[in-house]
Amino acid sequence: MDEVDRIVAAWNRERPDLDVTPLEVLSRVSRLSRLLDKARSAAFARHDLETWEFDVLSALRRDGDPYRLSPGQLVALTMVTSGTMTNRIDRLASRGLVRRLPDPADGRGVMVQLEGSGRAVTDAALADLLEVERSVLVVLTNSDHDQLAHLLRDLLTAFDPS
Repeated sequence: MDEVDRIVAAWNRERPDLDVTPLEVLSRVSRLSRLLDKARSAAFARHDLETWEFDVLSALRRDGDPYRLSPGQLVALTMVTSGTMTNRIDRLASRGLVRRLPDPADGRGVMVQLEGSGRAVTDAALADLLEVERSVLVVLTNSDHDQLAHLLRDLLTAFDPS
């Protein structure tokens, strides 16, 4: 038994009139999310990055050469507000990890480009993150991994079809 089993058993005892079976899955997902956030934060900290910094840098890195996106594209990819993104770009630019360039398609707009130092730290942090995440998944067989990935994809698309 794990902590979720104990919680479910307690609710079944105290509220037998309710079907608490969603807790068996979603409480575990929630707890796993908190534990993964801590592990990810530790992996990024080893590279002097915050999680949000990695999110922005990795969005640029994944886009491929020339590693350049508009602030609006970064907002869509990282699911934050435009004001939050402006602050994040400012902070990353002050560290020399990104720089703002004029948008060649729109004279009033800007593009955010990943600098060489930003690419290097992103690549190193990603390698570290993947090592940490592999160590978490080692308890699953390849088949279990594939099945869990499929089931979680189904849950996410039901929650957010976009």
